[in-house]
Amino acid sequence: MDVKCSKKAKKATGSSRTRNRLRNCETGEKMAQRRISGDRLFITVVYLVAMCRAVPIGDLLDRASQRSDKMHSLSTLLTQEMDSHFPPYGRMQMQRPAECHTSALQTPNDKEQALQVSNSDLMSLVRSLLQAWVDPLVILSNSAITLPHPAKSSISSKIQELQEHSKSLADGLDILSGKMGPAAQATSSLPYTGGTDLGQDRVTILNKFGFLLSCLRRDSHKIDSFLKVLRCRAVKLQPELC
Repeated sequence: MDVKCSKKAKKATGSSRTRNRLRNCETGEKMAQRRISGDRLFITVVYLVAMCRAVPIGDLLDRASQRSDKMHSLSTLLTQEMDSHFPPYGRMQMQRPAECHTSALQTPNDKEQALQVSNSDLMSLVRSLLQAWVDPLVILSNSAITLPHPAKSSISSKIQELQEHSKSLADGLDILSGKMGPAAQATSSLPYTGGTDLGQDRVTILNKFGFLLSCLRRDSHKIDSFLKVLRCRAVKLQPELC
C-alpha cells in the first residue's frame, strides 16, 4: 500500500517552500517503496505524516487497531494451542502464579469505563502495556524453541510474529503519542520479575509458559480495546459503535 502525498501539495506551485515540501513528500514515498513492506508499513506511514501530513490521524489509528487486533488474535490462538494439549482436569490441577506482572496498572475494566478515559491517558496505558511485554516476549520466544509441547514449532512461529507486531506498533505509537502531548508520552514501569528460567521439569515449564500466555492474551485484549476507542473518537463515531 503506497502512501500518497496530499493533492494540495502536488498542485501547489510558486513558492520554494511548497516545492521543497513536495520533494520531501515524494522522496518519502520512494523510500517507503524501496525499504519498507509488511510489518514496517505502519511506522513508515507515521514518519511520512511528519513530512506531508497526508494521512488523517483516524486512518493511522485504524491501522494501529488492525495491528493490535492481529496481536490479540495471535495471543488467543496461542492460548488455545497450549490448552489443547491438556485435558480440562489437567488444567484445573496445574497451579498458576498469583497474578500477571501488569496487574498493578490501573486500567478500565470494560468499554464503558474506557469511554470515560481521556485520549492521552488511553494512549499512555496502551504504550505502558506494550513496553511491559518486551522482556516477557523474549522469554517466551527463547523458551518456545525447547518447549515440551507437540506444537512447539507452531507456537514459536506465532510468538515471533507477535514480537514483530508488538515492536512495530510500539514504535508507531511512540511517534503518534508525541503529537498528543506529555500525558500520552508518559508511561508506567511494569517490570517482569519472574526470571528467564521457566523451570526444570515439564509440568512447571508448561505451567509458567501457559500462564504468561494467558496474561498476554488479557493485556492484548486491553490494548486492542483501548486503540479501538481512540480510533472511534478520531473519526467521530458514536460511543456505542466503538
